[in-house]
Amino acid sequence: MFVRNHMTAAPVTIAPETPIFDALNIMKRNKIRQLPVVLPDGTLVGLVTERDLLMVSPSPATTLSIYEVNYLLSKMTVREAMIKSPAMIKPEATLEEAAVIMREHKFGSLLVIDEGKMVGIITESDLFDAFIKVFGFRRPGTRLVVVADNRMGVLADLLAIIRDHKMNVIGLAALDMPDQRAQIMVRLAATQLGSLLEELPKKGFEVQAVN
Repeated sequence: MFVRNHMTAAPVTIAPETPIFDALNIMKRNKIRQLPVVLPDGTLVGLVTERDLLMVSPSPATTLSIYEVNYLLSKMTVREAMIKSPAMIKPEATLEEAAVIMREHKFGSLLVIDEGKMVGIITESDLFDAFIKVFGFRRPGTRLVVVADNRMGVLADLLAIIRDHKMNVIGLAALDMPDQRAQIMVRLAATQLGSLLEELPKKGFEVQAVN
C-alpha cells in the first residue's frame, strides 16, 4: 500500500517548448491526461494536464476566425499552460496519504520525487486500480458483508470463524457505523459459503450481503 508499488515509473514526459497541439496528441496516443514537463537534462520544471491545455483555447465568443484561432494555438507551447510548482509526494508515502492529498486539493495526479529526482507519477486511476486490487474485486470469489458490535477483537473473531471453515480471505475492509457497530466486507476465495452463513448469526454477525 505504498506509492512506489503503484506509481507509473518512468512516465511519458514532454519538453516545455512543445506545441500545445503536439502535447494533446501525445496524451491521446498514450491514453493519459497529464505530462511531466522536463528540460533536456531531465530537470523537472512543471506538469501539464489535458484540462490545462484545453483551457488555453480562445473563448467561443472570440471574434477570431477558426484559421486565426488555429494559428495562435499552433504557436502556443506547453510552457504557457503548465503548472510550475506541481504537487509532489515521496515513493515511501502510503496510498492513503496520496488519496487524501489528491482529494483535499482536487489534484488528478502527484509527481513522485526521490532525492530531488522524479521517479514516477501516481494518478487517480492508479489509486483506483490499487484499491480494486487490495479488495480483490477482480479475483474469483464471493463478497460477504456482515455487521457486528464495534468491539475489540471483532475482526479476529470473524477471521477465526472463516478459518475454521477453511476459506481463504483475499480482501478485507471495515467501516465504523453511527450506532457503535461495524460493517465488515470480506472477499473470500470460495464460491459457496455453505455452513459459514449459518454460523455467523449465531456468533453475533448479521449477514447483510453475499455476492
